[in-house]
Amino acid sequence: MKKILVTGGAGYIGSHTCKALHRKGFLPVSYDNLCRGHRSAVRWGPLIEGDLHDHAKLTEVLKTENIDAVLHFAAFAYIQESVENPQMYFQNNVEGSILLFEAMAQAGVKKIIFSSTCATYGESKQALIDENHPQNPINPYGLSKLMVETILQKYKELGVMDFCALRYFNGAGADPELEIGETHNPEPHLIPSLIQKVLDGEPLTINGKSYPTADGTCVRDFIHVADLANAHVLALEALLEQRHQRSFYNLGSQQGYSLLEIAAAIGESLGTSPTLEFHPPRSGDPARLVGDAQRFKEEFHWQPKHSDLNTMIDTAVRWQKRLREETGL
Repeated sequence: MKKILVTGGAGYIGSHTCKALHRKGFLPVSYDNLCRGHRSAVRWGPLIEGDLHDHAKLTEVLKTENIDAVLHFAAFAYIQESVENPQMYFQNNVEGSILLFEAMAQAGVKKIIFSSTCATYGESKQALIDENHPQNPINPYGLSKLMVETILQKYKELGVMDFCALRYFNGAGADPELEIGETHNPEPHLIPSLIQKVLDGEPLTINGKSYPTADGTCVRDFIHVADLANAHVLALEALLEQRHQRSFYNLGSQQGYSLLEIAAAIGESLGTSPTLEFHPPRSGDPARLVGDAQRFKEEFHWQPKHSDLNTMIDTAVRWQKRLREETGL
C-alpha cells in the first residue's frame, strides 16, 4: 500500500481527498497543525500534528513513514484576509511550501500534487479561463499560489521533483455520505456562510451589485468537493505511474453562477425566500471566474458527478443542519 503525505489533511478539501485516497487503496498520512483543520475530519489514516515550518519534524516524517508522494493542501486560503495581512500569506503559503520541498528533497520524495487556484489568473479576459490564460493575480492569496507554482516549475526543470498543479475554482458541498464537510469558524466561504444566515433567520449579505455581469453580482464556477478529491487521486495515480501529463490543469464545472443565483438556490433548498442585504464589493474580488477544465476531462477521463448546483447546495445544507444538531447551536 502506497503511503501519501497529505499536508492540510484535516482541512476541508484535504480531508475529502483522504477519503478518496482510501477508497483507491492508498494510505493517507495527514500532516496538519490543526490551526484551521479539525482532528475529527481525519478518519482514513493517521494524523501527525506538525507545522510546515518545523523542518526537522517534517523531514523525519517523510523518511520514517516511507512516503511515496505528497498532496500539498496546507495553506491559508481566504482572499479578504490575504488583502488585510499579505505577509501572513507569504510566510505560510510560500515559505511553508519551500520548506516542504526542501524536506522532500532530503527524504528522497520527488512527487507532489499541488493544490493551486484559479486566483492565479486574476481578472478574466475570456468567457472560459483555460490554462493558457494570463496569470495576473489581484490579491496576495493568488500571488502566493502563483509563486509556489513558479518554484515547482523551476524544481522540475532542475530534476529535483516532478509535480502536477491543479488550479481549481470554488470548492463547494459536502461528502454525500455526510461523514465530513466544510467546518470553519468564522465561515469565510460563500455557500456555507449564506446557509448559516438563512438558518439563523438573518439577511443574506451580497458583496457588490454593480459588477459587469448579467445581474450585477459576481459570477463564480463552483465544483463539488468530492469531484475535486477524485481529480486529485487521478492526477496522483498518473504521477506515480510516470504516465505523461502536463504540469498544470484547471478543475471546475465550466458553469458560472452569480451570487444572486446561489442565494436563490439556497432559499429553495431551505424552503424560504431569504432577505438580501447588499454591501460594498470586497477588495481583490474579480467580477467573473469561470474555468475551462476540458484539458483535465479529456486526458484523465474525468467527469464531475456531483457538481450540479442543486447537489452542491443540497449536500452543503444537509451538512450544516447536521453540524447544528450535533453541537446544539
